[in-house]
Amino acid sequence: MTAIITPPQAAASDPGDRQATAEDRRAKRRRFYERPGVLTYALLAAFFAGSAFPLWWSFVISSRQSSDTNLVPPAIIPGPNFLSNSLKVFDTVPFMLALLNSVIISGAITISVVFFSTLAGYAFAKLRFRGRTGLLLTVIATMAIPTQLGIIPMFMLMAEWKWTGTLQAVIVPGLVTAFGVFFMRQYLVDVIPDELIEAARMDGASMWGTFWHVAIPAARPGMAVLALFTFMASWTDYLWPMLVLGPRNPNVQTALASLSAAGGQNPDNAMVLAGAVLSVIPLLILFFVAGRQLVAGIMQGAVKG
Repeated sequence: MTAIITPPQAAASDPGDRQATAEDRRAKRRRFYERPGVLTYALLAAFFAGSAFPLWWSFVISSRQSSDTNLVPPAIIPGPNFLSNSLKVFDTVPFMLALLNSVIISGAITISVVFFSTLAGYAFAKLRFRGRTGLLLTVIATMAIPTQLGIIPMFMLMAEWKWTGTLQAVIVPGLVTAFGVFFMRQYLVDVIPDELIEAARMDGASMWGTFWHVAIPAARPGMAVLALFTFMASWTDYLWPMLVLGPRNPNVQTALASLSAAGGQNPDNAMVLAGAVLSVIPLLILFFVAGRQLVAGIMQGAVKG
């Protein structure tokens, strides 16, 4: 008699295994949608090319002859004349003095704006005092006033103080900005826990000690972002320095304007663009030096809330 062997029945699947499998499928779908695809990289490459092309084209023309400006299609390969065009820049205008003045102006304004904005931002974010909301709204409201409205009375004030033609006429009006105060207040309001401030006070730290040892270390990424923005804004500012600084004591932007005007009806575009490229180099150096803090500040703001 032949024995019939029946295969064992498959064990019933565990409900926990089914749930884990469903969660794995959902995780895979999320990774699929969150993973950047070809279209994402194509858009990023297009944006990068559109942003970098003007700077690259300026460098290309600055290394060629001025007549190459009108080439169709535009030239994209650098030539051999960048050094000679750069030397013409220094021979035409006091460009070295302009670079030094811009470094002094931008550096002084940046240090002052970052320090006072962090101090005021900490006060508005973490200190409790009467009229805090009204003062903050007043600071924010000043951002809606166009800068051009204050140019005439400010110029009259500089002329009365006999500051025209001097660097302090550009530095002093920009020592504090409403944007800097508002920016640092918004950054510090969430990045510093109130419990940390209370713990510092219980340990005997003074108000200034709490600011210096608690707020400053936490605010460094935001301070780096504000410093970069402030330095770039003061470095590229043209209208106010053009009014109060003379051609004998220029900054970079007024020196570039003098380069453009030096050629009359037919300016040497290669020389002008060589000066523009030289003026951008300090900003690129600053960006690469402060790039890590800039990314840290952006990521810190991205994960809040």
